[in-house]
Parts: sequence; C-alpha cells; structure tokens
Amino acid sequence: MPTTKATWSHTEEAIAREAFRVAYAREVESMMAEAKRQAAAASSPDELWELNDFLSARRHYLDGKYDFHPESLIFIFAQLVKEGLLDMAELSGFSADKLSKIRVLTFM
Repeated sequence: MPTTKATWSHTEEAIAREAFRVAYAREVESMMAEAKRQAAAASSPDELWELNDFLSARRHYLDGKYDFHPESLIFIFAQLVKEGLLDMAELSGFSADKLSKIRVLTFM
C-alpha cells in the first residue's frame, strides 16, 4: 500500500477511526449477505467448501484492508470512497489538503 507523510490531529484520527468502523461494518454486512446467499444455494459438500474458501479469502482481504496505519489512510479512504463504502461527507473534519488528496485519488 502506498504511504504518505501526512500528520493527523487527534480529531482527524478519531474521525478516521469512526469512518473505518463504518466502512468495515458496511463491507461485512455485504459479505454476510453474500455468504447467506451462497449457503442457501449450496446443495453439495463442494459448494459448502467453496463458501468456506470464500469466507477465508474475504477475511484475509478485510484484515489487510482495514489495518489502521496513518501513513496509508489517504489511499485507503480514497479506495473506500471509490468503492461506495464511504462518502466524502463522512470524512468531514479532515484538513482541506487531506480531503483534496482523497478526492483526486478517487478518480485514479
């Protein structure tokens, strides 16, 4: 993951942690719906193991994605906005410079 030397105030860090919590909850909710769909559709042991593989892969992916490191937050928030898991308004309270960088990165 790319990094940046941006410094985060205590207020910005609190906003960032809450935004992380919200985005994670949204993504897990979506993943749970997909897991339930797959479980309901499973009609063989192989399909059950496919669900297990899906859940294991998603857990590994989410553990890495939601690892809170201040030096990579700009990039992570841009990704979360781009994916529709966060809205720029939910990052209100970040400095104008950080918001501008996040906004620009969402177009890349």
